Amino acid sequence: MTLKCTFHPLQPIRMEGTSTMPDASATSVPPTPPIPLSALLAREDLGLRRIAGPSDPDTVIHWAHTSEMADPYPYLLGGELLLTAGVHIPEAAGSGTYFDDYVARIVAAGGAALGFGLAPVHDTVPRALVAACDTYGLPLLEVPPQTTFSGVARAVWQLMAQARLAELRRVTEAQQSLAAAAARPDPAAAVLRQLAQRVSGWAVLYGPEGAELARAGRPPEAGPVTALGALAGVVHPGGTQATGPQGPAPTPTPVPAPTPSSATDTVGGTHLAAYALGGGQGFVLGVAAPRRDPGDHTIASVAAVLLSLLTGEQQSGSGAARSAALVRLLLGAAPEDVAPLLGGDRWTVVHARPAADGPAPDAVAASALGAALGSALIDTGEGVVRVLIPGHREPTAQEGWICGVSAAVGPHEWASADGQAARALARARATRTPLVRHGERPALADLVPSADAEAHARALLAPIAATPALTETLRTWLSLHGSWDRTAVALSVHRNTVRQRIARCGTLLEADLDDADVRMELWFALRDA
Repeated sequence: MTLKCTFHPLQPIRMEGTSTMPDASATSVPPTPPIPLSALLAREDLGLRRIAGPSDPDTVIHWAHTSEMADPYPYLLGGELLLTAGVHIPEAAGSGTYFDDYVARIVAAGGAALGFGLAPVHDTVPRALVAACDTYGLPLLEVPPQTTFSGVARAVWQLMAQARLAELRRVTEAQQSLAAAAARPDPAAAVLRQLAQRVSGWAVLYGPEGAELARAGRPPEAGPVTALGALAGVVHPGGTQATGPQGPAPTPTPVPAPTPSSATDTVGGTHLAAYALGGGQGFVLGVAAPRRDPGDHTIASVAAVLLSLLTGEQQSGSGAARSAALVRLLLGAAPEDVAPLLGGDRWTVVHARPAADGPAPDAVAASALGAALGSALIDTGEGVVRVLIPGHREPTAQEGWICGVSAAVGPHEWASADGQAARALARARATRTPLVRHGERPALADLVPSADAEAHARALLAPIAATPALTETLRTWLSLHGSWDRTAVALSVHRNTVRQRIARCGTLLEADLDDADVRMELWFALRDA
């Protein structure tokens, strides 16, 4: 029984059994699969013939290598079809232990088979070599004179290329089916069913407490099931042991910290694998299959990524709470009743735009900004990203973004905070400042009762209230001290448009906008509007 664990991040650390082949877990695509020796023997153009050694259909070769060394051991990596014309064989080799020693060294190096070429050195394969290959269980192939070693090597690579193409096609089809399964009404169960089908085995999802949450496929015998539960405990954060239908699994072999991200094992001919799902929620994917094809690890890894998303934050308490909050808002609940579900009683609104002129930010960029600010409550539209942040977090300037930040407010003031953030962003863009905050310092306007201030503002601004473009232009122009250029930048319009709108405001309001007192009164009114 061989246990193999893969750790992350930084440098991969592996605990594995004896193997000279590359580790499939180190690549993002399936490695080139080996080819059956029988497929090479079936090539009529080569004319190869097995004359000694076992005829095991499971014998595979990974590459072809030619050597005339009397001891090829130092030059073999394992899995080769070693080709030789017998140049190294001494004349008296048949009467001693030469062939036994030669074959033993090939077997010790992990050679998969030996091909012996007829002509120009030998007309027949030495009988002592045939006997040695039978003794040590090494397949021996007779290579006819018309077949060159380079032709054999080319055939090996052709068969490997065909096998790799077939494996890539199988993996691609599996990825597509897994992605389609993840979009079904019961996504986790659908992904498990597809995975079990694609690896011709059994797939199980273990929960944070180690219990089976879902399974698919035909389960193996009790022994592998129990061993798979133990293997899931190996990759579970904190080493929590999973339990299967046979009860608590045996204590797994201790492994060094940190917790591995995946582990494999083989029990009674059944290949087992366990994958820790992302998000730190403690979910584990277990897979049991009668064989382990090169692409199976890639297919299982895709399923693990999908299950990580399905069992991650969107299905956790915070994700469910956000969904519930949205539903309640849509059904007419007051913001202050919904806010506790989101995890706070005071909130800050951030408006952000890319610092450089260019296309509007996409969903990926918006999500990255939200993550940097510490919130998943994000909205995009009209080239602006809006983020709702818990009030205890302090928004900071973000590289590549211009941000406007509101005051921390209660849920009933969210709409007001949204306006504060918008105005702060406009000022930040006009002044080319990475981040501008809305001021919370008590002002003269606070001395006037809010109801009276709002009534006065409505009466004063009534002539332009029906035209939002005029109201916003006047507010921005006053906040920027009457600067035509900076107002144009903040509103993304031409400066002549700003002049025309301000002139229109003066006419409708019947006010001299060059008068400081008039400007001050209008500014207070716009703040309360």
